[in-house]
Amino acid sequence: MDVDIVSDHKNKMKEISRNETVIEIGHLKKYYVLRKGFIDKILVREQKYVKAVDDISLDIRRGETFGLVGESGCGKSTLGRCVLRLESITAGNIRVFGQNIRSLADRQLKKLRKEVQVVFQNPYSTLPPHKIIGNMLKEVINHHEIVKRDMIKEYCLDLLGQVGLSEVFYTKKPKALSGGQRQRAAIARALATEPKFIVLDEPVTALDTSIQAQILNLLMELQNKRDLTYLFIAHDLSVIRHVSDTVGVMYLGKLVELAPTKELFQKCLHPYTKSLASSSPLLSEVYRIDRIELTGEVPSPIDPPAGCRFHTRCPFSFSRCSKEEPKLIGPDKGHLVSCFLYS
Repeated sequence: MDVDIVSDHKNKMKEISRNETVIEIGHLKKYYVLRKGFIDKILVREQKYVKAVDDISLDIRRGETFGLVGESGCGKSTLGRCVLRLESITAGNIRVFGQNIRSLADRQLKKLRKEVQVVFQNPYSTLPPHKIIGNMLKEVINHHEIVKRDMIKEYCLDLLGQVGLSEVFYTKKPKALSGGQRQRAAIARALATEPKFIVLDEPVTALDTSIQAQILNLLMELQNKRDLTYLFIAHDLSVIRHVSDTVGVMYLGKLVELAPTKELFQKCLHPYTKSLASSSPLLSEVYRIDRIELTGEVPSPIDPPAGCRFHTRCPFSFSRCSKEEPKLIGPDKGHLVSCFLYS
Protein backbone atom coordinates (compact mmCIF):
# COMPACT_ATOMS: atom_id res chain seq x y z
CA MET A 1 0.00 0.00 0.00
CA ASP A 2 1.61 3.22 -1.16
CA VAL A 3 0.29 5.84 1.24
CA ASP A 4 0.93 9.53 0.72
CA ILE A 5 1.78 10.24 4.33
CA VAL A 6 2.67 13.73 5.43
CA SER A 7 6.05 13.79 3.78
CA ASP A 8 8.21 14.95 6.60
CA HIS A 9 6.28 13.74 9.63
CA LYS A 10 9.31 12.14 11.22
CA ASN A 11 10.97 15.55 11.34
CA LYS A 12 8.61 16.75 14.03
CA MET A 13 7.35 20.30 14.06
CA LYS A 14 8.73 20.58 17.57
CA GLU A 15 12.08 19.43 18.85
CA ILE A 16 11.26 16.31 20.86
CA SER A 17 13.45 14.74 23.48
CA ARG A 18 13.95 11.20 22.20
CA ASN A 19 15.53 10.22 25.50
CA GLU A 20 12.28 10.61 27.41
CA THR A 21 10.60 7.22 27.80
CA VAL A 22 6.85 7.46 28.38
CA ILE A 23 5.95 3.75 28.23
CA GLU A 24 8.15 1.08 29.84
CA ILE A 25 7.05 -2.54 29.47
CA GLY A 26 9.09 -5.03 31.46
CA HIS A 27 8.74 -8.83 31.10
CA LEU A 28 5.01 -8.50 30.45
CA LYS A 29 2.93 -11.67 30.52
CA LYS A 30 -0.78 -12.05 29.91
CA TYR A 31 -2.15 -15.58 30.24
CA TYR A 32 -5.80 -16.59 29.98
CA VAL A 33 -6.84 -19.56 32.12
CA LEU A 34 -8.72 -22.30 30.27
CA ARG A 35 -11.35 -24.31 32.05
CA LYS A 36 -11.47 -28.07 31.67
CA GLY A 37 -13.61 -29.33 28.82
CA PHE A 38 -13.66 -29.24 25.03
CA ILE A 39 -12.03 -26.22 23.40
CA ASP A 40 -11.79 -26.21 19.61
CA LYS A 41 -12.46 -29.97 19.68
CA ILE A 42 -9.52 -30.50 22.06
CA LEU A 43 -10.24 -32.11 25.41
CA VAL A 44 -8.60 -30.09 28.18
CA ARG A 45 -8.13 -32.42 31.15
CA GLU A 46 -6.03 -30.11 33.29
CA GLN A 47 -5.70 -26.38 33.75
CA LYS A 48 -3.96 -24.76 30.82
CA TYR A 49 -3.28 -21.23 29.66
CA VAL A 50 -3.47 -19.24 26.46
CA LYS A 51 -0.17 -17.37 26.50
CA ALA A 52 -1.32 -14.28 24.59
CA VAL A 53 1.68 -12.17 25.65
CA ASP A 54 4.68 -14.05 26.97
CA ASP A 55 7.59 -12.11 28.49
CA ILE A 56 7.80 -8.97 26.35
CA SER A 57 9.92 -5.92 27.19
CA LEU A 58 10.00 -2.68 25.19
CA ASP A 59 10.11 1.09 25.61
CA ILE A 60 8.19 3.81 23.77
CA ARG A 61 9.72 7.28 23.69
CA ARG A 62 7.93 10.59 23.74
CA GLY A 63 6.73 11.81 20.36
CA GLU A 64 7.44 8.58 18.46
CA THR A 65 5.17 6.11 16.74
CA PHE A 66 5.97 2.58 17.85
CA GLY A 67 4.64 0.11 15.27
CA LEU A 68 3.67 -3.34 16.53
CA VAL A 69 3.07 -5.84 13.75
CA GLY A 70 2.23 -9.50 13.40
CA GLU A 71 -0.38 -11.97 12.19
CA SER A 72 -3.85 -12.12 13.73
CA GLY A 73 -3.73 -13.87 17.09
CA CYS A 74 -0.09 -13.06 17.85
CA GLY A 75 -1.02 -11.01 20.96
CA LYS A 76 -0.39 -7.47 19.74
CA SER A 77 -3.90 -6.18 20.56
CA THR A 78 -3.75 -7.88 23.97
CA LEU A 79 -0.52 -6.02 24.69
CA GLY A 80 -2.23 -2.75 23.77
CA ARG A 81 -5.16 -3.51 26.06
CA CYS A 82 -2.74 -4.26 28.92
CA VAL A 83 -1.11 -0.85 28.44
CA LEU A 84 -4.59 0.71 28.70
CA ARG A 85 -5.30 -1.47 31.74
CA LEU A 86 -8.34 -2.89 30.01
CA GLU A 87 -6.80 -6.29 30.73
CA SER A 88 -5.24 -7.45 33.97
CA ILE A 89 -1.56 -8.35 33.89
CA THR A 90 -0.43 -11.88 34.74
CA ALA A 91 3.21 -10.92 35.40
CA GLY A 92 5.66 -8.14 34.71
CA ASN A 93 5.18 -4.39 34.86
CA ILE A 94 3.98 -1.52 32.71
CA ARG A 95 5.02 2.01 33.63
CA VAL A 96 3.12 4.84 31.96
CA PHE A 97 4.61 8.30 32.50
CA GLY A 98 6.60 6.81 35.38
CA GLN A 99 3.62 5.22 37.13
CA ASN A 100 3.27 1.46 37.57
CA ILE A 101 -0.29 0.95 36.30
CA ARG A 102 -0.73 -2.32 38.23
CA SER A 103 -0.82 -0.42 41.50
CA LEU A 104 -2.99 2.58 40.55
CA ALA A 105 -5.97 3.47 42.74
CA ASP A 106 -9.30 4.49 41.16
CA ARG A 107 -8.52 8.21 41.32
CA GLN A 108 -5.12 7.69 39.73
CA LEU A 109 -6.66 5.42 37.11
CA LYS A 110 -9.11 8.17 36.13
CA LYS A 111 -6.16 10.49 35.52
CA LEU A 112 -4.49 7.77 33.45
CA ARG A 113 -7.64 7.41 31.34
CA LYS A 114 -7.39 11.12 30.59
CA GLU A 115 -3.77 10.95 29.44
CA VAL A 116 -3.95 7.59 27.65
CA GLN A 117 -6.62 7.00 25.00
CA VAL A 118 -7.41 4.45 22.30
CA VAL A 119 -8.80 4.25 18.77
CA PHE A 120 -10.09 0.78 17.94
CA GLN A 121 -10.25 -1.04 14.63
CA ASN A 122 -13.92 -1.03 13.73
CA PRO A 123 -15.66 2.37 13.83
CA TYR A 124 -19.01 0.63 13.42
CA SER A 125 -18.75 -1.10 16.80
CA THR A 126 -16.92 1.49 18.90
CA LEU A 127 -19.44 4.34 18.77
CA PRO A 128 -23.05 4.17 20.08
CA PRO A 129 -25.05 4.21 16.81
CA HIS A 130 -28.07 6.20 18.06
CA LYS A 131 -26.31 8.89 20.10
CA ILE A 132 -25.46 12.14 18.38
CA ILE A 133 -21.77 12.95 18.05
CA GLY A 134 -22.06 16.15 20.11
CA ASN A 135 -23.53 14.35 23.13
CA MET A 136 -20.96 11.59 22.84
CA LEU A 137 -18.15 14.15 23.04
CA LYS A 138 -19.88 16.06 25.86
CA GLU A 139 -19.98 12.98 28.07
CA VAL A 140 -16.23 12.49 27.80
CA ILE A 141 -15.48 16.18 28.37
CA ASN A 142 -17.79 16.43 31.40
CA HIS A 143 -16.46 13.22 32.96
CA HIS A 144 -12.87 14.45 32.85
CA GLU A 145 -13.73 18.13 33.47
CA ILE A 146 -11.74 19.32 30.46
CA VAL A 147 -13.37 22.75 29.99
CA LYS A 148 -16.10 24.81 31.67
CA ARG A 149 -19.67 23.86 30.77
CA ASP A 150 -20.37 27.04 28.83
CA MET A 151 -17.35 26.29 26.61
CA ILE A 152 -18.16 22.65 25.84
CA LYS A 153 -19.97 23.10 22.52
CA GLU A 154 -17.26 25.40 21.18
CA TYR A 155 -14.65 22.86 22.29
CA CYS A 156 -16.53 20.03 20.56
CA LEU A 157 -16.83 21.95 17.30
CA ASP A 158 -13.12 22.68 17.41
CA LEU A 159 -12.39 18.96 17.89
CA LEU A 160 -14.57 18.07 14.92
CA GLY A 161 -12.76 20.64 12.81
CA GLN A 162 -9.38 19.20 13.78
CA VAL A 163 -10.39 15.76 12.50
CA GLY A 164 -11.87 17.11 9.26
CA LEU A 165 -15.58 17.10 10.16
CA SER A 166 -17.75 20.19 9.72
CA GLU A 167 -20.19 21.61 12.27
CA VAL A 168 -23.12 19.69 10.79
CA PHE A 169 -21.68 16.47 12.20
CA TYR A 170 -22.24 17.78 15.73
CA THR A 171 -25.93 16.74 15.52
CA LYS A 172 -25.47 13.62 13.39
CA LYS A 173 -25.61 10.05 14.66
CA PRO A 174 -22.84 7.52 13.89
CA LYS A 175 -25.28 5.28 12.05
CA ALA A 176 -25.66 8.01 9.42
CA LEU A 177 -21.89 8.34 8.84
CA SER A 178 -19.56 6.56 6.45
CA GLY A 179 -16.73 4.39 7.76
CA GLY A 180 -14.13 7.13 7.36
CA GLN A 181 -16.36 9.73 9.01
CA ARG A 182 -17.02 7.38 11.91
CA GLN A 183 -13.33 6.80 12.44
CA ARG A 184 -12.76 10.57 12.41
CA ALA A 185 -15.45 10.91 15.10
CA ALA A 186 -13.74 8.15 17.11
CA ILE A 187 -10.44 10.03 16.84
CA ALA A 188 -12.17 13.22 18.00
CA ARG A 189 -13.49 11.37 21.04
CA ALA A 190 -9.98 10.11 21.84
CA LEU A 191 -8.61 13.65 21.53
CA ALA A 192 -11.33 15.13 23.75
CA THR A 193 -9.38 14.42 26.96
CA GLU A 194 -6.20 16.05 25.57
CA PRO A 195 -4.20 12.81 25.87
CA LYS A 196 -0.44 12.43 25.60
CA PHE A 197 -0.43 8.81 24.42
CA ILE A 198 -2.84 6.95 22.11
CA VAL A 199 -3.07 3.25 21.33
CA LEU A 200 -4.13 2.86 17.68
CA ASP A 201 -5.40 -0.70 17.35
CA GLU A 202 -5.64 -1.44 13.61
CA PRO A 203 -7.25 1.99 13.04
CA VAL A 204 -7.47 1.70 9.23
CA THR A 205 -7.94 -2.03 8.65
CA ALA A 206 -11.74 -1.84 8.30
CA LEU A 207 -11.62 1.10 5.86
CA ASP A 208 -11.36 1.35 2.08
CA THR A 209 -7.86 1.89 0.72
CA SER A 210 -8.42 5.53 -0.29
CA ILE A 211 -9.91 6.31 3.13
CA GLN A 212 -7.01 4.58 4.87
CA ALA A 213 -4.59 7.09 3.37
CA GLN A 214 -6.71 10.02 4.58
CA ILE A 215 -6.94 8.68 8.14
CA LEU A 216 -3.20 7.94 8.29
CA ASN A 217 -2.43 11.47 7.09
CA LEU A 218 -4.79 12.86 9.73
CA LEU A 219 -3.14 10.84 12.51
CA MET A 220 0.32 12.07 11.53
CA GLU A 221 -0.85 15.68 11.33
CA LEU A 222 -2.44 15.43 14.78
CA GLN A 223 0.73 13.87 16.18
CA ASN A 224 2.81 16.79 14.96
CA LYS A 225 0.32 19.39 16.14
CA ARG A 226 -0.35 17.89 19.57
CA ASP A 227 3.01 16.25 20.36
CA LEU A 228 1.37 12.83 20.67
CA THR A 229 2.98 9.44 21.22
CA TYR A 230 1.45 6.45 19.42
CA LEU A 231 1.44 2.70 19.79
CA PHE A 232 0.32 1.73 16.28
CA ILE A 233 -0.89 -1.89 16.04
CA ALA A 234 -1.28 -3.43 12.57
CA HIS A 235 -0.77 -6.57 10.53
CA ASP A 236 0.27 -4.71 7.36
CA LEU A 237 4.00 -4.03 7.22
CA SER A 238 3.62 -1.52 4.39
CA VAL A 239 1.45 0.70 6.61
CA ILE A 240 3.84 0.25 9.53
CA ARG A 241 6.76 1.31 7.32
CA HIS A 242 5.11 4.67 6.54
CA VAL A 243 3.93 5.67 10.01
CA SER A 244 6.42 4.20 12.49
CA ASP A 245 9.70 5.36 13.97
CA THR A 246 10.38 2.00 15.64
CA VAL A 247 8.97 -1.42 14.77
CA GLY A 248 8.41 -4.48 16.94
CA VAL A 249 7.47 -7.79 15.27
CA MET A 250 5.41 -10.28 17.28
CA TYR A 251 4.86 -13.98 16.72
CA LEU A 252 2.73 -16.18 18.98
CA GLY A 253 3.07 -13.96 22.05
CA LYS A 254 6.79 -13.26 21.61
CA LEU A 255 8.74 -10.29 20.29
CA VAL A 256 10.99 -11.70 17.56
CA GLU A 257 12.52 -8.52 16.11
CA LEU A 258 12.86 -4.90 17.23
CA ALA A 259 14.56 -2.07 15.33
CA PRO A 260 14.26 1.50 14.04
CA THR A 261 12.00 1.45 10.99
CA LYS A 262 14.66 2.37 8.44
CA GLU A 263 17.07 -0.30 9.68
CA LEU A 264 14.40 -2.98 9.86
CA PHE A 265 13.31 -2.57 6.26
CA GLN A 266 16.79 -2.14 4.87
CA LYS A 267 17.79 -5.41 6.51
CA CYS A 268 15.11 -7.73 7.88
CA LEU A 269 16.81 -10.35 10.05
CA HIS A 270 14.23 -12.74 11.45
CA PRO A 271 12.81 -15.26 8.95
CA TYR A 272 9.28 -14.39 10.11
CA THR A 273 9.83 -10.68 9.43
CA LYS A 274 11.23 -11.56 6.02
CA SER A 275 8.16 -13.64 5.26
CA LEU A 276 5.84 -10.77 6.19
CA ALA A 277 7.81 -8.32 4.06
CA SER A 278 8.09 -10.67 1.11
CA SER A 279 4.33 -11.20 1.07
CA SER A 280 3.87 -7.49 0.29
CA PRO A 281 4.49 -6.81 -3.44
CA LEU A 282 5.52 -3.20 -2.73
CA LEU A 283 8.01 -4.03 0.01
CA SER A 284 9.51 -7.01 -1.81
CA GLU A 285 10.07 -4.83 -4.89
CA VAL A 286 11.48 -1.78 -3.09
CA TYR A 287 13.79 -3.74 -0.75
CA ARG A 288 14.45 -6.70 -3.09
CA ILE A 289 13.31 -9.25 -0.52
CA ASP A 290 13.23 -12.83 -1.80
CA ARG A 291 9.91 -14.58 -1.44
CA ILE A 292 9.73 -16.83 1.63
CA GLU A 293 6.98 -19.46 1.63
CA LEU A 294 5.87 -20.57 5.08
CA THR A 295 4.58 -24.10 5.52
CA GLY A 296 2.19 -25.43 8.12
CA GLU A 297 -0.33 -23.71 10.36
CA VAL A 298 0.27 -21.22 13.18
CA PRO A 299 0.67 -23.34 16.37
CA SER A 300 -1.89 -23.03 19.13
CA PRO A 301 -1.05 -20.51 21.89
CA ILE A 302 -2.48 -23.08 24.31
CA ASP A 303 0.38 -25.47 23.59
CA PRO A 304 3.15 -23.54 21.78
CA PRO A 305 6.15 -25.47 20.39
CA ALA A 306 9.21 -25.99 22.55
CA GLY A 307 12.27 -23.96 21.71
CA CYS A 308 11.74 -21.25 19.10
CA ARG A 309 8.00 -20.91 18.52
CA PHE A 310 8.56 -20.22 14.84
CA HIS A 311 10.67 -23.30 14.11
CA THR A 312 7.69 -25.41 12.95
CA ARG A 313 7.19 -23.03 9.99
CA CYS A 314 10.71 -21.71 9.47
CA PRO A 315 12.58 -22.80 6.30
CA PHE A 316 15.94 -22.23 8.04
CA SER A 317 15.36 -24.15 11.29
CA PHE A 318 17.85 -26.70 12.59
CA SER A 319 18.02 -29.02 15.60
CA ARG A 320 18.82 -26.34 18.19
CA CYS A 321 15.68 -24.39 17.28
CA SER A 322 13.35 -27.11 18.59
CA LYS A 323 15.23 -27.54 21.87
CA GLU A 324 16.23 -24.07 23.06
CA GLU A 325 14.41 -20.75 23.11
CA PRO A 326 16.41 -17.92 21.48
CA LYS A 327 16.86 -14.64 23.33
CA LEU A 328 16.26 -11.20 21.89
CA ILE A 329 19.80 -10.02 21.19
CA GLY A 330 21.47 -7.27 19.17
CA PRO A 331 23.71 -8.40 16.32
CA ASP A 332 23.57 -4.79 15.07
CA LYS A 333 23.44 -1.63 17.16
CA GLY A 334 19.83 -0.91 18.04
CA HIS A 335 18.57 -3.89 16.03
CA LEU A 336 17.42 -6.83 18.16
CA VAL A 337 16.41 -10.27 16.88
CA SER A 338 15.39 -13.54 18.46
CA CYS A 339 16.99 -16.12 16.18
CA PHE A 340 19.91 -18.60 16.45
CA LEU A 341 21.07 -17.62 12.95
CA TYR A 342 22.51 -14.48 14.58
CA SER A 343 23.55 -15.74 18.02
